[in-house]
Amino acid sequence: MTAWPNDRSYTKEHEWVLLVGGIARVGVTAHATQALGDIVYASLPIVGAHVSAGDACAELESTKSVSDVYAPVSGVIAALNEAITDAPEMVSASPFEDGWLFDIELDSDELPNGLLDAEAYGQLVSGSDG
Repeated sequence: MTAWPNDRSYTKEHEWVLLVGGIARVGVTAHATQALGDIVYASLPIVGAHVSAGDACAELESTKSVSDVYAPVSGVIAALNEAITDAPEMVSASPFEDGWLFDIELDSDELPNGLLDAEAYGQLVSGSDG
C-alpha cells in the first residue's frame, strides 16, 4: 500500500494540494499516475489566469488517454513547473515532489470543503478499482 504524504490535502479526482503560506502547490497523486500510464505531454494553465475549485485547468496526456487536472482551490495561477513541459515523465517518476504541476495564489485562507486528508484519501483509493 502506498503511503500518502500527510502534509497535504487530496481530492477525489486524485489531485493533491500542499499549502505554503498563501500559495497552494498542486500535483497529481501516484495513484493517478499509475492509472494513466506513461505521461508523454502536460498542458498547463496560464500564469495569471483565475481558476475556481473544481475547474479543469490542465491536461495530462499518457500513452493510454488524456486526463483533465482540476483546481483543488480557487485563486490565481502563480507559477508553473516548466520542467515537466520538457520532461513530462517527471510527473510519474516523482508525483509528490519534482512532478508538481502549478502553484495557485489563494483567493481565501479557507480551503474548500471536500478535500481529504491522507488517511481519507488512502481509504478512497483502497476502496476503488482505479
